[in-house]
Amino acid sequence: MSKQRFKSVWDAIEDTPGDAANMKARAELMRAITEYIRNSGMTQAEAAKTLGVTQPRISDLMRGKIDVFSLDTLVNMLAAEIRLEMRLKKAA
Repeated sequence: MSKQRFKSVWDAIEDTPGDAANMKARAELMRAITEYIRNSGMTQAEAAKTLGVTQPRISDLMRGKIDVFSLDTLVNMLAAEIRLEMRLKKAA
């Protein structure tokens, strides 16, 4: 019995390469926003005000609830305070 190998957990659990790419992007954005909040020393309430969302949304973010955030929501949160830069590279 041969084992199938995947480049990431998202490639393994998502149905399409597009869905896997969406989840990878969401995970990376959530990580970046969470790191920004932790490094800034803001409370969840302060972060919510700064990023234009509610405190419960920040709590969900900090707990890694990826299923409740769309790419649009995460980009909008970033736009309030953080400059977003993207890098594209050819898939292997």
